[in-house]
Amino acid sequence: MKRRRIVATGTAFVATAALLTGCSAGGGGGSSDPNTLKLWHFESETSAMGIAWDQAIETFEEETGATVEFEAKSFEQIRSTASQVLNSDEAPDILEYNKGNATAGLLASQGLLSNLDDAVAEYGWDDDLAPSIATTSKYDERGIMGSGSWYGIPNYGEYVEVFYNKDAFAEQGIEVPTTYDEFEAALQTFADAGITPLAEAGAEYPLGQLFYQLALSQADRSFVDDYQLYEGDVDWQGPELTYAADKLQEYVDNGWISKDVTGIKAEDMGTTFMSGGAPIMVSGSWWAGRVADEATFDWGTFLFPGSEMAPGSGGNLWVVPENAANKDLATKFIDITMRPEIQNLIGNNGGVPVKADPADITDPKSQELIANFNTLLERDGLAFYPDWPTPTFYDQLVAGTQELVNGSTSPDDMLSTLGDQYRSGVDDITGE
Repeated sequence: MKRRRIVATGTAFVATAALLTGCSAGGGGGSSDPNTLKLWHFESETSAMGIAWDQAIETFEEETGATVEFEAKSFEQIRSTASQVLNSDEAPDILEYNKGNATAGLLASQGLLSNLDDAVAEYGWDDDLAPSIATTSKYDERGIMGSGSWYGIPNYGEYVEVFYNKDAFAEQGIEVPTTYDEFEAALQTFADAGITPLAEAGAEYPLGQLFYQLALSQADRSFVDDYQLYEGDVDWQGPELTYAADKLQEYVDNGWISKDVTGIKAEDMGTTFMSGGAPIMVSGSWWAGRVADEATFDWGTFLFPGSEMAPGSGGNLWVVPENAANKDLATKFIDITMRPEIQNLIGNNGGVPVKADPADITDPKSQELIANFNTLLERDGLAFYPDWPTPTFYDQLVAGTQELVNGSTSPDDMLSTLGDQYRSGVDDITGE
């Protein structure tokens, strides 16, 4: 295999980006060699995507005769310096990038990403992606997702669901809940037994995703379109968000969530669940591979009861910088990642492929994971993520939910603050 693997350090990457801040677009990035594809992504070698993409690189090199120059970056390296590096002659030919208005949409609106409309027509990727997955691939001139041209292609999906400890459920005589009332009854059974049922993290994304999931249980697609796509005003004192805030307070009051979660990060939440410290974790499908490797008990998953929708979307995007030198090679590589053999590798290693043949997925846990995802697709149930609407809303949502859990604010006051912050951020994007 001709692939060259380069592991970039954070210090070197940031320093390079700083030196390039003054460079202007049009310089021609990527590899200067027309037979070399310069590729960046931030997936670990042992993750489902890392395994599948290593095979895609091998297939690409065999079929094209070109060499892949792969550089492993961290998510934070790419996120924090993308605008500077992509606006320079140091841009790769293709990279993995986060989806949404504040990320891929922002770069598209700045002219830093290539329009992929012609490649989509040539390869037929639009036939492979469900509408709710394609939403995060298209951006208008303002960088708002859902319409306009194609600027990225995902080849996997992700969504929030319920991970549960089968052994702990059996010890308490609890069946897998099929309604929300049954879910609350399960939480209370654990609490009555002196067990805090939910592993949670308030210092990072998980608590905000639980809040959003509770709102989605009362919502419909029009609410999501208003919240995420700015198609209408969002009533932050309306029934969906009021229900979510009141329920989150109830979770704390009932002992279903510990007040200590305000200082806990996602990694600690995951290890708590995987070590048997809590019987339930409401979080993303991206945990499945690790849970399979590290859980000390038999486990399973189910969709959040009583809700037709869940936080989720297509996965991160393959994007092609406008400055890329070898765009044709880049789109050829994307197409290889959409092939059944690569999609099946994602599915059989704990990921959620967008177009695998279910008959080729052999692992029972993976089958369950993919079946739940397909159920959401059939319902048009992917509702994206609560922090997506504005570049600053992630930190604001984390702070608001932390304050609610630790008792320093009320549900009503939290919603008032978040509503003001949300509207201010959306106005900045839309120019209204």
